[in-house]
Amino acid sequence: MDTPKKPNTRGILDWFDPRGRNVGGWGFIINRLSAIGLTVYLYLHLYMLGKLAQGPEAFDAFIETAKQPAIMFGEMLVIIAGLYHGLNGLRIALNSFGIAVPAQRQLLYGVVGITLIGTVVFGVRMLTAH
Repeated sequence: MDTPKKPNTRGILDWFDPRGRNVGGWGFIINRLSAIGLTVYLYLHLYMLGKLAQGPEAFDAFIETAKQPAIMFGEMLVIIAGLYHGLNGLRIALNSFGIAVPAQRQLLYGVVGITLIGTVVFGVRMLTAH
């Protein structure tokens, strides 16, 4: 006799629940969070482009705003999310095709390492730009 399954009462929140997950599961959670962050950034970016179409004064005001530490920190978050999301997407695609499945953990560590290196390179260039 089959026991009825307990209904899932959490729904989408289970996508972000790290409990009991292996390294690959954590990779998926961070990938989902970076996707949400990049989507929010896309809308902010499109909004700012619309403001820039208002003329040179709007552009000058944008440049002054972009130099603020909070905005620069946000740009760093976008770089981290973009690098991680793109590289982890390649890792996920390889695993989906059955390539390098035993090396999933090492690939994720490589993704994180390359993301950190890329972030440092970008950060140094951003902070030293004149």
